[in-house]
Amino acid sequence: MKSKTKGLRTWIEIDKNSVLNNLKSFRDLVGNNVKIMSVVKSNAYGHGLWDFANIVKNNKDLDWFGVDSVVEGVALRKEGVKKPILVLGYVLPEMLAVAEENDLSVAASSFETIKEIQNTKFSKKLKIHLKVDTGMHRHGFSVNQIPEVSSTLRNILSKVEIEGIFTHFSSAKDPNDKVHTNKQIAEFTEWADFLSSQFNITPIRHASATGGGLIYKTAHFDMIRVGIGMYGLWPSTEARKYKSKSLKLKPVLAWKTIVAEIKDVKKGEGVGYDLSERLNKDTKIAILPIGYWHGFPRALSRIGYVYVRGMACKVLGNVCMDIIMVDATRVSDIKVGDEVEIVGLDDNFKNSLVNMANLANMSIYELVTRINPLIKRIVV
Repeated sequence: MKSKTKGLRTWIEIDKNSVLNNLKSFRDLVGNNVKIMSVVKSNAYGHGLWDFANIVKNNKDLDWFGVDSVVEGVALRKEGVKKPILVLGYVLPEMLAVAEENDLSVAASSFETIKEIQNTKFSKKLKIHLKVDTGMHRHGFSVNQIPEVSSTLRNILSKVEIEGIFTHFSSAKDPNDKVHTNKQIAEFTEWADFLSSQFNITPIRHASATGGGLIYKTAHFDMIRVGIGMYGLWPSTEARKYKSKSLKLKPVLAWKTIVAEIKDVKKGEGVGYDLSERLNKDTKIAILPIGYWHGFPRALSRIGYVYVRGMACKVLGNVCMDIIMVDATRVSDIKVGDEVEIVGLDDNFKNSLVNMANLANMSIYELVTRINPLIKRIVV
């Protein structure tokens, strides 16, 4: 490992075995007749688009990849990913032909997109997944647009293959409140049945992300889209309580740095910008070369923790752009160059992603995707 981190002040470690464990857990959950899409948008939820995808790209338990943009999809193709890829987000008109050239499927969620498809020249048919809005009210056609969608799609049948139909649940993470999700499932089923009968096709039906996949077996349909769960994280506390006894997820990402400097500071002295924290005792301070630019939340100023030699060290003062200061008084024989664990894999420690998100009062999705993509990811 030392050879891989030489010259690095900070790095991310991606646990390959945990990735494979999580994929196998979802395969066991849905069985062999339901496809699994690994959603790797937003730099694989902060885990590194290529670093993560390379682990599972040839795995038999994985069927699809989901990305946000054509740019992400093309990047996977250039790195040798052969599995089907669906662009879940908005596609710029000038990128439609690029999607077709790279064998990327795209979401068709508005009449404007259908018009742009009609105006674009393709060398072969563009694969599309019809996106329908069943209550999330983001992208997608609403149920009262069914007749118009039908006639409009007929205008582009010579240019497209209607490969799939999908929706997204707004509140499927909570097993205690199923009313809205059940309504969405019923409406999506109506949409899927309509599409099949009108065009005499059998599209891939997919509605569930991680939360829906964990809680609603009836909403597995033909495929589930696993995002946060593939990285060993739960979409909500409620989903974790509901399913953690039967399905074991293992966090994938650990974040490391090194001690850059050590100093002894007297009781009563202030620390950092605005001297926002006064020391209540003589303190050994360790200076670490990471800050909010790297993705360590400023909200963890004075309350966050890192670990040095297995000891919890509290953040002192305000988190800086590229530096944090921590209380290392209890760490025996600490020295410059010592490895520091910014994010750990054990939820019992204060620096797990779950505990950090709770402490910073922020979404775990936001926390993990904000880790700077320029930080090197190392598969271990």
